[in-house]
Amino acid sequence: MSAITGKFRKTVKVAGLVAALAIAAGCSQLDRYHGFIPPAEELATLDVGQTTKGEVITLFGPPISERALESNTIYYASSQFQYFGPFAPREVDRQVLAIDFDSNDRVRNISRYTLEDGRVVVLDRRVTEDGINDVTFLSQLLGSFGRLDAEQLLGEP
Repeated sequence: MSAITGKFRKTVKVAGLVAALAIAAGCSQLDRYHGFIPPAEELATLDVGQTTKGEVITLFGPPISERALESNTIYYASSQFQYFGPFAPREVDRQVLAIDFDSNDRVRNISRYTLEDGRVVVLDRRVTEDGINDVTFLSQLLGSFGRLDAEQLLGEP
């Protein structure tokens, strides 16, 4: 065995080990947390019928939806997602805290919903209109040909 063949084998072994470690690291599970739910100890400081909406926002921060400030309920939400390799993320935990207020902006009720409850809470509807109604790219492209004249196309004055 020559010295070059021995070095080549050693290089291949090291490269294989590095590749195996990279693959193992890429397939490890990652947990990501989004949002905020106030801890139970802080929620215990709220007095039903006494605490105002302003005090809640000062204590916990602004709610997750601006629209919630217009209604008599504000929401705080948190989610935990697990990422594993190339697979789509999976939501393993979700908590939504709803604090209802009466007509005087005082706390009326505190509700907590989890992923297991299966209750849909619409927090904010964000839809951007594109201004294009059922017109495909190809229709737009072909429609623009009728607006060109030969003078513009050939560049002659």
